[in-house]
Amino acid sequence: MPKEYKTIQEVAGPLMLVRGVEGVTYNELGEIELFSGEKRRCKVLEINGTDALVQLFESSTGINLSNSKVRFLGRSMELGVSEDMLSRVFDGLGRPIDGGPEILPEKRMDINGLPINPAARNYPQEFIQTGISAIDGLNTLVRGQKLPIFSASGLPHANLAAQIARQAKVRGTDEPFAVVFAAMGITFEESNFFIESFRETGAIDRTVLFINLANDPAVERIATPRMALTAAEYLAFEKNMHVLVILTDITNYADALREVSAARKEVPGRRGYPGYMYTDLASLYERAGRQKGKTGSITMIPILTMPEDDKTHPIPDLTGYITEGQIILSRELYRKGIAPPIDVLPSLSRLKDKGIGQGKTRADHANTMNQLFSAYARGKDAKELMVVLGEAALTDMDKLYAKFSDAFEKEYVSQGYSSNRDIEETLDLGWKLLSILPRSELKRIKDEFLDQYYDAAREARKA
Repeated sequence: MPKEYKTIQEVAGPLMLVRGVEGVTYNELGEIELFSGEKRRCKVLEINGTDALVQLFESSTGINLSNSKVRFLGRSMELGVSEDMLSRVFDGLGRPIDGGPEILPEKRMDINGLPINPAARNYPQEFIQTGISAIDGLNTLVRGQKLPIFSASGLPHANLAAQIARQAKVRGTDEPFAVVFAAMGITFEESNFFIESFRETGAIDRTVLFINLANDPAVERIATPRMALTAAEYLAFEKNMHVLVILTDITNYADALREVSAARKEVPGRRGYPGYMYTDLASLYERAGRQKGKTGSITMIPILTMPEDDKTHPIPDLTGYITEGQIILSRELYRKGIAPPIDVLPSLSRLKDKGIGQGKTRADHANTMNQLFSAYARGKDAKELMVVLGEAALTDMDKLYAKFSDAFEKEYVSQGYSSNRDIEETLDLGWKLLSILPRSELKRIKDEFLDQYYDAAREARKA
């Protein structure tokens, strides 16, 4: 039986100081029993001799210093995992909130996980089809990759996240595919949107949801992504599933980190965030990947809203260092009615070359991707020139590129949140758009592919 302490010295916000403890370790889980018999959970943040600083998972209201007891449980925070978690909805601490029964765990896993040994990592190289042209065609997602979405307040990242969760799959295999969806600090409406969206399409059958609402404690928000990643590690590395983990919104997570850090009176770093935020984010992101000798994989899409649309803000800045690229949503495209408003030029997937080509997508993928980027960039330049100097200043070729740029945004990028394009459809659409330009302009595409696709695409466009 764990030893009980009645030596609570003080309570300040989410923190509590307990004196005269013995054998208590960092990160250990504790239980506070109030005079009324109610129990609340806490975690050890710091040990100083016989003093333990603990962090409360629920509110501190009603804790009476003289007659409340604390006992330490001798283990860190754990999640009971089992395949029954699929199709279920949990709160940020892994408790069911969908009215269903408790999970009967196959085993209990420490939510802090273990870092993957770099020598045991397998290189990400299989293509994951999201059904979204701007991602599949131009910023391809690869199994085992970490590819964040940089959004801004008011942009429809929730719709995009739900669309990817519903549509994503590994092609050409019947290997089991699951989605672990963790939402941090979101409103009840958003939470409802995600749950209903997955239920309507049947995607919930292969999804595990962890939902932490905006009015839940900040401390719970710090545990939520770790709960989700623990469930993902179990499904991927013990049940051999391919797991896509979507974390939204990392900005709320980092704000909770700052709140707890301020309560601990730690020295703040950039913009008041703790100096260890880089390490903390890395401890989440680096849990994605593939392991040698295991068929399962964890692919991660963290979503964050950039404060003040600023990509140099510490949260997107540090995320960009740790992950392999980024998908950027643009307010300008959103105003034009482009859905999803993915700005393909500053977006980047550093592993896209590894997941495309013969046997993965199609042999012409790399060439058409480069040509589309190049033509769209030139078309945008032509349109900017038109704004400054007027249309008369453009050459006929510039006007063609400007026309291409508009068609590319309307037909290729803008596809709505319910259309699911396979990769062949995306590549054919790319050819159809490139056929707006004369063949002599397509200098980034090999002649063999031009012979094979260009004339047919031109005919299709006329039709």
